[in-house]
Amino acid sequence: MSDYSTLCRDLVALVDGVPHPIANLANAAALLWQELEDLNWAGFYLSEGDRLVLGPFQGKPACIEIPYGKGVCGTAAEKQEAVVVEDVHEFPGHIACDEASRSEIVIPMTRNGVVFAVLDLDSPNVGRFTQADRAGLEVFVRVLEKALFP
Repeated sequence: MSDYSTLCRDLVALVDGVPHPIANLANAAALLWQELEDLNWAGFYLSEGDRLVLGPFQGKPACIEIPYGKGVCGTAAEKQEAVVVEDVHEFPGHIACDEASRSEIVIPMTRNGVVFAVLDLDSPNVGRFTQADRAGLEVFVRVLEKALFP
């Protein structure tokens, strides 16, 4: 199990007082990539109108645009809630940016009740993400939201 309290403390050290949102998202993606096991992608998609656009990430090249309501990321953004998928091949409408991905977790990021981005993590392992990961990553995202919009 991941130590999300340490991960959040490390995130605060990276982003506290840094007034550059893209740099903060890039460092957050790098931190997750470095500290969490069994990932093949870690990054952010940013809201632009009715779609998500690729933001800072670690991993293989990815899909550039994802409409709200499509795939795991678009579903999480549209519903404004975290989505944990044990096996992406069983998720209706999954968008396969990397055929090696087997499980995924997406956490929406909001400001004033509106989604401005999503955190997306993929793994080559089925069932990689648990409800404990969801809870830990939701706290991670809240820390990041506070840094981006003090």
